[in-house]
Amino acid sequence: MSEHTRAGMISGLEEAVASLSTPDTVSSPFGDLRFFDGVPLPETAETAYDALDLMRAIEVFLNTVPGASLVAFRNGIRSVGVTSPRVIGITEPRANSGALFLTPNTETTYGTTMLDLKAWGPTVIEVPEQSLCVVDDFWFRYVADMGIAGPDRGEGGKYLFLPPGYDGDIPDGYFVYRTPTFTNFVVLRALGGVPAMKRARVYPLAEAADPAPNEFINLAEMTFNSIHANDYTFYEEVAQLVREEPVEALDAERAGQLAAIGITHDAPFAPDARLTAILEKAAPIAAGLARVVTYQPRDPDAVLYGSWRNGFVGGSYEFLRNGARLLDARTQFHYFATVITPAMAHAQVGAGSAYAYTVHDANGDILDGGRSYRLRIDPDQPAKSFWAVDIYDTQTRSLLVVPSTPYPALASNTGTLEANADGSYDLFFGPTAPAGKESNWIETLPGKSWFPLFRAYGPLEPWFDQSWRLNEFEPTD
Repeated sequence: MSEHTRAGMISGLEEAVASLSTPDTVSSPFGDLRFFDGVPLPETAETAYDALDLMRAIEVFLNTVPGASLVAFRNGIRSVGVTSPRVIGITEPRANSGALFLTPNTETTYGTTMLDLKAWGPTVIEVPEQSLCVVDDFWFRYVADMGIAGPDRGEGGKYLFLPPGYDGDIPDGYFVYRTPTFTNFVVLRALGGVPAMKRARVYPLAEAADPAPNEFINLAEMTFNSIHANDYTFYEEVAQLVREEPVEALDAERAGQLAAIGITHDAPFAPDARLTAILEKAAPIAAGLARVVTYQPRDPDAVLYGSWRNGFVGGSYEFLRNGARLLDARTQFHYFATVITPAMAHAQVGAGSAYAYTVHDANGDILDGGRSYRLRIDPDQPAKSFWAVDIYDTQTRSLLVVPSTPYPALASNTGTLEANADGSYDLFFGPTAPAGKESNWIETLPGKSWFPLFRAYGPLEPWFDQSWRLNEFEPTD
């Protein structure tokens, strides 16, 4: 080997070593990391592990919002008496701002309960005709549609849900679903309203020959919280879920993140003082990041047009695009909404519902409860059934609580909205109603922000091809 060749090899090797080496001091947001020839000094190891735990705690929050949301929901409805699958909570006559729920609409009567397949084993749900019902597992993953979007096609039917690991007999006469979790979230809606809702039945398969009656509790008359925490107790909510459900119910990556901060299936969650302090720091940071991806998502698919945003990015109820999980999209949706079903992700012409939301006005400013705005809804609204605008508190993502009404919404099916001569509508939002426009006004609160959700029920082709578009909120003061 010539001296020249050897020198070239050494030079190339030195370049490779330089590219893969760590300097003796690395600046980081967590402080300087110091090494001796690549080996961490003792104080650096301590700093690095604090940093790793903080980052993993933030990732745990962002990636387990779906599960924490359902733990909090179950805790909330349990607090007002929905303590068994036999008890069904309903919002009679419709949802209002009395309790903390993630973005309910005021146009629907909801029914809900939580299946407990560990206590009951195989469980039957009988849905009424012309219903729109969904079951999601305890990690907020889709299990089944029932009713119009389900296999009974709105004719009513019996659905059988089998617990994890079930290997017993499966009788005929049911639409059968296996679920990876023992607890499952049930949402019931019926086009026939409350009387139809009360024809729903939930009971153990073992009682199929003579099921006990269900009890219905009116949640619309109650005040309670069903929304997950944004502080350290968030991790306690998730730990509760991990302890209850089989290890196999969660993917290995998220389970690994959870285990890294002491949340496992087989041991109590008991962080020491150091880790507790890190989790107390991580939760508000993560909650802030969740608010950013919810209120100002950066994925181009989240932009509907103008300031209006789409809550189901990528068109997949599993938040998948080209084989990749859309992590921000999953957080975005679950931070401000509930219920996962393909029927929401893939609204079809004339069926289901379509959604749009914004937190900004026509000037790009954040909607301010102390200011007044007009939203013009152009003629020929693309909704087969009707359209509605509900407004929500940006902190709680629940219906905005205002003195004038428990129903902070305007809808085309109420018969109270005043239309313009051309079929358009001017809707008004602010602390006081414009003179003579009280029927088209929603009250807002000075000192608070708010955001609207526009819903088109039975969206028509102009919604999808965007030949009809929502206008922006125009400040009027």
